[in-house]
Amino acid sequence: MTRVLLVDDDERLANVIEDWLVGESYIVEFVNNGLEGLEKARSNTHEVLILDWQMPGKTGVELCREYRQNGGIGVVVMLTGKTTISDKEQGLDSGADDYITKPFHPRELSARLRALLRRPRAMQAEVLRAGDIVLEPKSCRVLKADKEINFLPKEFALLEFLMRNPNVVFSADELLNKVWSKESENSPDTVRVHITKIRSKIDSPDQESLIRTVHRVGYKLHAPVS
Repeated sequence: MTRVLLVDDDERLANVIEDWLVGESYIVEFVNNGLEGLEKARSNTHEVLILDWQMPGKTGVELCREYRQNGGIGVVVMLTGKTTISDKEQGLDSGADDYITKPFHPRELSARLRALLRRPRAMQAEVLRAGDIVLEPKSCRVLKADKEINFLPKEFALLEFLMRNPNVVFSADELLNKVWSKESENSPDTVRVHITKIRSKIDSPDQESLIRTVHRVGYKLHAPVS
């Protein structure tokens, strides 16, 4: 599933965008200022950045420029009420891939994202590997020792997130925020249930689980550090 970083200080609009994109099966992380947005962007764990132009801390243009200068290769879409050609030129020259003028319908945003994500991107790895587990993000397949395993969407999204962040410990609340976004009916128990289901599918009886529990902290996907 595609991870989106949404940076916008207009929380009403951001909630509309987030709800729409979650309904389109994106994983959305939202922050409301440019400084925090840049910090999140530096993790390079998002395929898409949606940036408002005017924000406290850093503008969307400044954030985008610094993100590109630091090697960021995700899709960047700028949101703004500015309409002049010079404004659009400035936004695109900062490294943005597209530019949407407010007001807009969320359907237009998701259509733009689909078009942009069809372009080849180095960040969209063809496969992720951990032990004998292979995850193919584009085809939404998981294989164990070359045999395909059936995964439900949230199981797949959770495993993909952990495989993209090996050896990093995440609390259950952090995983809820990263994978389930603001679906408030879920709780840390939801994460525990999904971890148990994933382990039952990928683990081998004679080996320690790839997904380790860190007592009183959370979970991590164990992988050798190269």
